[in-house]
Amino acid sequence: MTLPPCFSVRALTAVLVVAVALSGPGCHRAVKPEAGGDRTVEAGVPVDFGAEGRDAPVVSWDFGDGSPAQSGARVAHAFERPGTYAVRALDKDAVLASATLTVVSRPVLRAIPEDAEVALFFPQLRGNVDPLMGFMSQLVGESQVLQTLDSIPLLALVLRDVTGGQARLVDPDEGLGFFSLPRFEGSVVLLGVLDTQAAVDAVVQEVQSRGARVMRREPQGIVFLRRDNGMPMVVFPDRGYLYVVVPDAPESESEQEEGTPQQVLAEVGEDSLAAVEEVRARIQGASGSGLSEQPLLTSLRAKVGAGHVHVFARPEGEDASASIQGLWAALTFQDTRADLEGWVVSDKSLFQGGTAPGSELLARAPLGPIAALSVSLPPETLAKLVFGAPGSERRAQTEQRMARQGLDAAGVQGMLGALRGDLSLLAYLDAPAFYRHLLKGAQLPEPRGSVLFQAGLVRSEPVLEWLTGVLKSRGQPFEVRKEGGATRLTTRVFEQPVDVSLTADRLTLRGGESLTARAQGGVGEELRQRFGAQGFEPGHLSAMVDMGRVRSELDSPREVPGVPPQQLPMARALVGTLIDQLPPIESLFLDFAPEQGGGRFRMSTVLRSR
Repeated sequence: MTLPPCFSVRALTAVLVVAVALSGPGCHRAVKPEAGGDRTVEAGVPVDFGAEGRDAPVVSWDFGDGSPAQSGARVAHAFERPGTYAVRALDKDAVLASATLTVVSRPVLRAIPEDAEVALFFPQLRGNVDPLMGFMSQLVGESQVLQTLDSIPLLALVLRDVTGGQARLVDPDEGLGFFSLPRFEGSVVLLGVLDTQAAVDAVVQEVQSRGARVMRREPQGIVFLRRDNGMPMVVFPDRGYLYVVVPDAPESESEQEEGTPQQVLAEVGEDSLAAVEEVRARIQGASGSGLSEQPLLTSLRAKVGAGHVHVFARPEGEDASASIQGLWAALTFQDTRADLEGWVVSDKSLFQGGTAPGSELLARAPLGPIAALSVSLPPETLAKLVFGAPGSERRAQTEQRMARQGLDAAGVQGMLGALRGDLSLLAYLDAPAFYRHLLKGAQLPEPRGSVLFQAGLVRSEPVLEWLTGVLKSRGQPFEVRKEGGATRLTTRVFEQPVDVSLTADRLTLRGGESLTARAQGGVGEELRQRFGAQGFEPGHLSAMVDMGRVRSELDSPREVPGVPPQQLPMARALVGTLIDQLPPIESLFLDFAPEQGGGRFRMSTVLRSR
């Protein structure tokens, strides 16, 4: 059946009327604004609400954090403080949409650019600053720590704000860090803050009080300053963190290009100003997760436990061709103890996969050394540590330095080539000899004690040749004689006897006072029980210094042969006063051992209570 033409016209007109009605103003109110649903976001990071479509209604957005409402179809808002906030889209009093946002602190690694070469940071200030402050206060004194903190603007802000008990500008649940970037000669400091503009003002005021002047201010809190040395710096906020970009100071004028000091300074200043502006733009223009998901860092973080302070570093530029790809370390503090644990990752086996035997000296030696060193490395690696790799700039510089000191670099290399790779050294204090020497009229206290050194050899001739060559070049008397299957070399150094014994497979050196009165035993085992881990074992490079034993042995003698009884207490009091002026370090321990894919290093420092 065919419809009449008039019916078709009427039907088309009706459809058009309905379409116009649906697209008219009345339909806009039917489209609800988009709040985005409940979610978790980071403090300081802008969050979008609403939509960009033509149908999106213009409403008033109440963010629930006390900030002024914003009007618009689509708005962005950054929550400065962690917490839970109810966001509402309002049409007068009517709630058209809502969402609950849980705001958490922004991790410091997300605020450090992904291409950072070196980064040292506190994961958060709360729970990490106090242990460090406590340890450093015992190490150098509280007043010195406070003075050091007060000399750096952002740290001064932390000192005033966090340690004062109530945080006003600084976010204690966010981090503090220092990092460097490729192609920028300088450093960047960042700090999590709660009130960005107030924090910018506080830092600018602090820097101005130290002689800097404001060059210009830009929108969004960006402030460029000129320091009293003529170098620029920039302070700016970005996504909940405050940044200070500080270029390195120029070299001395004599090392600069030709021109008057004023011309040189002006040129350097202009170049540095462009550099800090570039760094600011890189940081504010960065997107993504920053260092937090950088693949190398992600793999390294699984190797080391958490700490109060972390360090990340990786070679860039010319250094990137080396086998070392990066390192990660964690520092922890507890009362009078600081521990560093870290991992070095390498794309090839460290030390060429070679091994060296353990120390025979540490298996049996006089107990109670005040210092110890044990090296168990392949000879080729030992030579590289001393000289640098063949053909490298470091090797050339080392050889030039040795030549200036009158040493034959070729002879030293030949001597190192005769080593088996296991070296060990033990040092002992002889308190009675120390006091006798002091009371004989020595102008300054000089150490008196003994040194034992042992090295495994693959051949002894190059070592004997090198030793005698050094002694001859210095005009120092010595004597060489054969005794059974050994060659003995005797001389005196600093008025102390030195005896060197060389066999086909071992060099043993004894210097200083006699150790026959000390008990013998397994020094290596004694050290491992004290410092833990597998230090002083084959495949390790380990060292320790025991200042606690030094103090103990100096304090123990109640009588010393050859010293009048009335003079010893005076000498002990004088020495005790001098030792009290030194940093209160009880012991220091270092250890490095290669493992599959890299190597692990440890350091422990123990303080005595002041």
